[in-house]
Amino acid sequence: MSGEPEVARTPEEEETEEEEIKSSYRPPPEKTIEEILAADQEDESLRKYKEALLGQAQAGTVIVEPDDPRKVIVKKLALCVTDRADLELDLTGDLTDLKKQVFIIKEGVQYRIRIDFIVQREIVHGLKYVQKTYRIGVPVDKMTHMVGSYPPKTEIQSYTTPPEDAPSGMMARGAYTVNSLFTDDDKNIHLQWEWSFEIKKDWKD
Repeated sequence: MSGEPEVARTPEEEETEEEEIKSSYRPPPEKTIEEILAADQEDESLRKYKEALLGQAQAGTVIVEPDDPRKVIVKKLALCVTDRADLELDLTGDLTDLKKQVFIIKEGVQYRIRIDFIVQREIVHGLKYVQKTYRIGVPVDKMTHMVGSYPPKTEIQSYTTPPEDAPSGMMARGAYTVNSLFTDDDKNIHLQWEWSFEIKKDWKD
């Protein structure tokens, strides 16, 4: 979202934008943990750096949730505003229930979105968070963030977006629907969900 409501774009314009993103980004070739560790063994400092980066992954397969075959398990979305408690969405249950929970956001406030997730079994390459915002069914904003590549770990890992400004002004107030997508270089859809927020004049309005 930006400070001013955006002019709705046609599907053709959105498709062109997505193609530009795809054409300007080249995903690296996928490598196993063993291949990454084996490369550049003659460079002692680089070898130690990679071992520290991969951490638990080099000791063997990391499996946090054995009954879940996915490499990436998205746990939570949080709306983070300075000096306020985070507004959180639990993404581990029935995603249709998320539509019943509406975030109230004060107009013009600066916020960030944090995604908490688990990576297990093997390295995931080129994670990407895509968010499309709609008002009365009309697209008003879209943002795409390259999250990066992550090794498997037993701990929850997180990505926080750069700060964004919520819309402000009488015309900006109202209800919005958001379609969120967590994907990667291989076009795996790790999670896709819909949630809602409402812009108001004040937090308690």
